[in-house]
Amino acid sequence: MDLSSVSFTEKKYNNRLLLTQITALLKSGSLFQIRHFIHELYPAETAHLIESLQPEDRKKIWAVIPPDVMGEILVQLHVEVAKGLIEITGQKDLIKAVESLESDDLVDLLHVIPEPLYSKVIASIGVQERSRLEAALSYDDDTAGGLMSLDVLTVQATQSLDEVLQDLRRRTFIPKATDNLFVVDQLDIFQGVLPLSVLLTRDPLVMVAESMDSSIEGIPCQMSAEEVALLFEHRDMLSAPVVAENGRLLGRITVDDIVDVIRDQADRSFRSMAGLSEEQDMFSPVMISAKRRAVWLGINLVTAFMASWVIGLFEATLEQIVALAVLMPIVASMGGIAGSQTLTLVIRGLALRQISGINAVQLFKKELSVGIVNGVLWSFVVASIGGIWFHSIGIGLILGGAVIINLICAAFAGASIPLILQRMDIDPALAGGVLLTTVTDVVGFMAFLGLATLFLM
Repeated sequence: MDLSSVSFTEKKYNNRLLLTQITALLKSGSLFQIRHFIHELYPAETAHLIESLQPEDRKKIWAVIPPDVMGEILVQLHVEVAKGLIEITGQKDLIKAVESLESDDLVDLLHVIPEPLYSKVIASIGVQERSRLEAALSYDDDTAGGLMSLDVLTVQATQSLDEVLQDLRRRTFIPKATDNLFVVDQLDIFQGVLPLSVLLTRDPLVMVAESMDSSIEGIPCQMSAEEVALLFEHRDMLSAPVVAENGRLLGRITVDDIVDVIRDQADRSFRSMAGLSEEQDMFSPVMISAKRRAVWLGINLVTAFMASWVIGLFEATLEQIVALAVLMPIVASMGGIAGSQTLTLVIRGLALRQISGINAVQLFKKELSVGIVNGVLWSFVVASIGGIWFHSIGIGLILGGAVIINLICAAFAGASIPLILQRMDIDPALAGGVLLTTVTDVVGFMAFLGLATLFLM
């Protein structure tokens, strides 16, 4: 591909062009050009590019990245990729890398750094900041406490807006994406927010107590990341305070943290459907990838043998009516597609917290009704085609009967399997597809071959 006519702006927003260009530079061996190319990218773009390269090329790229930028890149990488780069990073460079990070990103990175580097990095941080970080590290990654940044601007209700403005002007650091100041009392108990728009437009002599919004509630530090993301979506928030059980302000969550949560959720769901680890590196070693995937291949093999066993029960029928073997995939395929549609809908509803004990029964009835309607419609279609194809009304009727049975069972399984798995604390996205395939294959073959044995033999 000729990249000479492509502007750098176009390259930055097209990862395929970036990948083509950096591959060409790596082959040329020009470290100066590679360094200049990487320097023009944002950290997130560099991270995305690194994940697209093989391990050997990642090391070459990493060698030209300045230490003060490394931290911003590491927090954007998948865990396995980040760990691999940390292993080849010198202690001094790693310490310098964490110096430029804000508290929430620093906490995320500390979770990835192994011993003994972890202890050395922690020791390089000031005592006061270290105690704050260790408190933040005590929260799980997938909770509000694990998402929050410790960098917050607080004011008290007894201050005037003019005093707040003067205090802000004296500061040397303002946290990124600051849209609100948090109002606390002398014990750091959260009381409300003071929007910057209000601070800048109201009379400076007005008190904070008269200008703040006390209707905003703090997010409990133990709330799950998924629930926090839903709150941000439903309330159109840009930032939100995180509070302890006693109401004390701990930190804040910003919308960029929520974007990461949503991206991770989508990535996790996509990988779960194929039985892949959410931290799995695209270019991880062959044996590691093979070992991880072998488990699900084994599970799939068991389910395949179950379907084969059902077919084996009707060996005599198949020997006498060969047409049945030709039509079997139709029954299984129709059930599989119908079940997958219902399964996807229910898993989505569970993920969005739209399904509970109150409406689960109504949803179940609705999906079962859809299965019956589609079953009747498509059983007529396949019965007609099957009868004409093999010049046999009997085969057509049996094919249609098997399809309607399988579509109804597929709707039943697609709606019930995710609910059952969730009650068992098993991710429906991870195991639902395998179980559904087993049900539709076994029921489909049993119905088709069983009806054929009863009425054609």
